[in-house]
Amino acid sequence: MANRFVLNETSYHGAGAIQEIATEAKGRGFQKAFVCSDPDLVKFGVTKKVLDVLDKAGLVYELYSNIKANPTIENVQTGVEACKKSGADYLIAIGGGSSMDTAKAIGIIINNPDFADVVSLEGVAPTKNKSVPIFAVPTTAGTAAEVTINYVITDAAKNRKMVCVDPKDIPVVAFVDSDMMTTMPKGLTAATGMDALTHAIEGYITAGAWELSDMFHIKAIEIIAKHLRGAVENTPEGREGMALGQYVAGMGFSNVGLGIVHSMAHPLGALYDTPHGVANAIILPTVMEYNAESTGEKYREIARAMGVEGVDSMSQEEYRKAAVDAVKKLSQDVGIPQDLKEIVKKEDIPFLAQSAYDDACRPGNPKETSVEDITKLYESLI
Repeated sequence: MANRFVLNETSYHGAGAIQEIATEAKGRGFQKAFVCSDPDLVKFGVTKKVLDVLDKAGLVYELYSNIKANPTIENVQTGVEACKKSGADYLIAIGGGSSMDTAKAIGIIINNPDFADVVSLEGVAPTKNKSVPIFAVPTTAGTAAEVTINYVITDAAKNRKMVCVDPKDIPVVAFVDSDMMTTMPKGLTAATGMDALTHAIEGYITAGAWELSDMFHIKAIEIIAKHLRGAVENTPEGREGMALGQYVAGMGFSNVGLGIVHSMAHPLGALYDTPHGVANAIILPTVMEYNAESTGEKYREIARAMGVEGVDSMSQEEYRKAAVDAVKKLSQDVGIPQDLKEIVKKEDIPFLAQSAYDDACRPGNPKETSVEDITKLYESLI
C-alpha cells in the first residue's frame, strides 16, 4: 500500500509574509480575488492588513464576510453565489479555520457544481475538479487549515458538523505570518494552541501514522510545548513558534487523520457553539488516558517532546502518565477549563456520543471504540 502525502505548492513563513501575496497573485496572472474573512477580523482591522497589500499592488478584490465561527451550509451557499457574481478567479481566505473552511467549500463547489447542496461533500466526496485556487492567510495558530485537505461545515438543521476530506481543496499558497496573529486575545491563543497540540498528538498516535507523519508530529509537539505559554503572553518568540508549530502539525495530520478527541469535540461545536480548541483541550488528556494501551512506546516520545526529563528510565506506565500530566499542565497554565461541566447537559450525552461515533475522525483512533465507550468518556468530564 502506498502512503500519499499532500502539501501546499508554496508556503511563506515569518513576519511580513503577507507581502508576498501580491507577488504570487501577479506571478500567476490572477485578475480578481474573492476575499473570505469573518466579521470580527474585518471589524478589528486584521483583514485590512491583507487588503492594504492588495490595494498597494493595484489588485482587485471583493470582500465576503458572511461567515460564522462554526460556518454553516448557508454561509457556504451564499458565498458561492457571491463569488460567482464577483467574477473572481481566485480566493483569499483570511482567518482561522472558519474562514478557510468556508473558502475551501466555496472553491470546490464552484468547480464541482454537482455538490452545491454542500451536504454531499461530507466524508471523502468524489469531486472531479480542483478547487478555485486559494491563498490562505491564518490569523490563529491552531487549525492549520492553510495546509490541510480537510474542512468542517455545520449542518445547522441537524446540529452536526460535517467533516469533509478532499485533496483538491488544499490552498495553493499559504502565507503564515505571525504579525497576523498578534491581535489574538489570550483565551483564543490558548484554545487554538491546544487545538494544534491535539492535532500533533492525535496525528502521532492515529491508526494511519507512519514514519514521515511521525517526523512532523513529534517536532510539532516539541515546538508547541516550548512556545504556547509565550504566545499566550504575546511574545514575538511565542507567536513565531506557534505559527510554525501549528503548520508543521497540519502537514502531518492532514495526511494521516485524527481520532476521537476531534470526534467528541465536533458535536460540542455543533450543539453548543463551543470553540473547537477549547473542546479539544478539555477532552485531550482524558482520551489520551483511554488510548494509552494502544500506543506502544509513543507516549515516551510525547513526554520527551513535552519537555519531561528522565523518560528513558521510566516504566511504560510512568512515561504514559508523564505524557498525560504534561499535557494537563500546559492546558492549565494557559487557562483552559479542566472539564465539560459548564458546557455539556447530561441529557444530551446520548446524542453527542452517537454523533461522535459517526464522525469521520473516529476510525483513525488507535483504539477501537464504541458509542458506550464514548458515552463514558463524556460522563467522566461532567
